[in-house]
Order: sequence, then structure tokens, then C-alpha cells
Amino acid sequence: MAISLGQELVWFSDETSARLEDLQFVLGQGPGLSFQYETAVREVPDLGLLLDQQWPQYAAEAGKLGIAALFIWPVHIGAVQMGTMTGYRRTAGSLSSEQSAQGWLVADALAQHVLDHWPASTDDVDGPGRAGAVDLHRAEVHQATGILSVRLGVSLTEALDRLRAQTYACGGSLADTAHALIQRELPDDID
Repeated sequence: MAISLGQELVWFSDETSARLEDLQFVLGQGPGLSFQYETAVREVPDLGLLLDQQWPQYAAEAGKLGIAALFIWPVHIGAVQMGTMTGYRRTAGSLSSEQSAQGWLVADALAQHVLDHWPASTDDVDGPGRAGAVDLHRAEVHQATGILSVRLGVSLTEALDRLRAQTYACGGSLADTAHALIQRELPDDID
């Protein structure tokens, strides 16, 4: 499971969940990106059927991770949808009504968890994905975007696109690419 508020990943249960969310952000496609003001679970019961349809790159990359199905619940705080909770399965198929209902309970509980554990300062965090902590996993991505924008004299949008392209070309995570750029482990002229 992973919780994202807007485009910011704030909690994940395992590395696969984090990678799935990262792929959506890097590729700019996926079932959670256009999920706003929805009141039902979005089911993608067979990612293999999407290889030539809605999210071809995302479906292919998720398939490489062994993911066959995705399920996205809206995360509400009161009446306001704040983000999404994404779950995955390694076998194709829809959720049963009981599984869907349990997902709603988990989404509500995690929304409360996120609120209860939102860091008051950077000293209050336990690290990415750790229980009891809410981290802003893309803070370095935003910093790296700004650095790249200044270095190359391009807009923030173009800088982020170049950072995403570098990440995709290397097959790593966006956070790792951003960290490498900040630490000057990447060349200044990312294409």
C-alpha cells in the first residue's frame, strides 16, 4: 500500500508500493494521477490489458515488477479528498466486495495516521516508509529540480522533465536520481 497526497508520496508499506508511485510520477501516467473527486474504488484488475491502451509505459513497468492488478481508493479527511491509497496484487482479478470494504477501512485509518504523524519539523521523522512516520519523499526531487533549472537556465517544468527522463533512462528511483544530482554525482548537463 502507498498513500500519496497530490503528487507527494507520504507513506508506503514496501519498496514495491513506493516504486509503483514513483513510476507514476516519473512517467506522468498511471491510474492514480487523474484520480480526483472520486467516491468509488478505481480497479485495474488486469494491467496486462492496458499495455496498448491508457497507460502503456506504466503498465509495462509495473508488469516488470510482477504487478498484475491495481486498486486505488480516495483518501478523505472529512469531506475533502486529499489523495489516494494504492494497493497492488500479483494476480489479475477484481476485488471482492469484502476486500473493497476492507480497503476503505484501511484508507480511512491511514488518512488518520498521516494526520496524526505529520512531522512538525524535519527532526520528527523516522525515515522513508517507516511505521510511525510521515515523510515528504520528494523533497529532494523539488530541490534537484530547482538546482537543474538554474544550472541549465531552463524552466522548472523542463528541469523536472529532464530529471524524470534521466531517472527513466537509468531505471532507478526519482529520489535516488535527485539525491545524486544534489550530491553532484551526475553531470551538470542532464539531457
